[in-house]
Amino acid sequence: MLRIRGVVLPEREERTFWIDGGRLHTAPPPGAADAEPVVDGGWLLPGLVDVHTHPGAEKPGSPFDEALLRRQLTEHRDAGVLAVRTPGTAARMPGWVAEDPELPRVWSAGRWLATPGRFFPGFGRDVTEAELVRAAVEEAAASSGWCKVVGDWKLDEPPVPLELLTAVVAAVHAAGGKVAVHCQSAEGSRNAVLAGADSLEHGMSLDPGLLDRMAAQGTAFVPTLGAFVGSAPEQRAAAPSARRDLWLAGWDALPGTVRAAHEAGVTVLAGTDTFPCGTVAGEAALLARAGLPALDALGAASWTARAWLGLPGLVDGAPADVVAYATDPTREVGALPHPARIILRGRVVR
Repeated sequence: MLRIRGVVLPEREERTFWIDGGRLHTAPPPGAADAEPVVDGGWLLPGLVDVHTHPGAEKPGSPFDEALLRRQLTEHRDAGVLAVRTPGTAARMPGWVAEDPELPRVWSAGRWLATPGRFFPGFGRDVTEAELVRAAVEEAAASSGWCKVVGDWKLDEPPVPLELLTAVVAAVHAAGGKVAVHCQSAEGSRNAVLAGADSLEHGMSLDPGLLDRMAAQGTAFVPTLGAFVGSAPEQRAAAPSARRDLWLAGWDALPGTVRAAHEAGVTVLAGTDTFPCGTVAGEAALLARAGLPALDALGAASWTARAWLGLPGLVDGAPADVVAYATDPTREVGALPHPARIILRGRVVR
């Protein structure tokens, strides 16, 4: 049995928890007098979350590598990322991932679903438009209830038609699943929102006029700012072209759209879509730089994301997934990547 004490975020209340059987207890259980004190003071967060990561293959066309998958999930864990959602991987998530107590909790969307001309050939599950609805239901059923549709690809080419994407969402919802949609073009983002997707991934050219609808229907926004920020200087230096200009226009507008989405009540979440794994702290910092209040930017990578996935925060009976800090990570920008203690499923892993 373990004992931890600290200021719990987001409530900013000092609490003591006993950890027994992989769960948090607010009242001392039998044997509490012998509990080992592993955190005594500081700041306590529910485990961090990366809702957009693709472990198992780093480059398009690379085969799915289970050893790499384990290593990258461990990178997440060692950074305090104790839950991840994988909206598309090169192969379906192997069963041993859910059975390994040393690894983060994983929500998988199966393989990317790509219609002709959209996505890297052969890296996801290539299907025709006529096969897309059935394939989406299959991937959701074979994973953690999610599927991922590549809704658009090249910015100056047509996205998946709205009628088809609407049929995908309806079929997956009827089967009890959820749909994530990759979209970067204005039309692709529009189609994802109008189709009722559960999450919009990237949304670089999202029309702010759709934000109220997203908030009302519960479509989450995962802007993956860190996946684009490094490419901006290269794009600005490139020769002008239709695609380059569309990309830059979308990127320049994205921070403002993120801020407006938060103000409209859209659930904004932190996802990296980059390597190495375990860098969601940087994405939270970019969300704050885009205009989210510090507490909400941190929540996007912790308690807000956990609630969205169906996990509780630091309350009685909750899973004992805790990240502890010596200083307040909402006020010390550099603290988030450096937890003092990481506890996963009631076990100290760092």
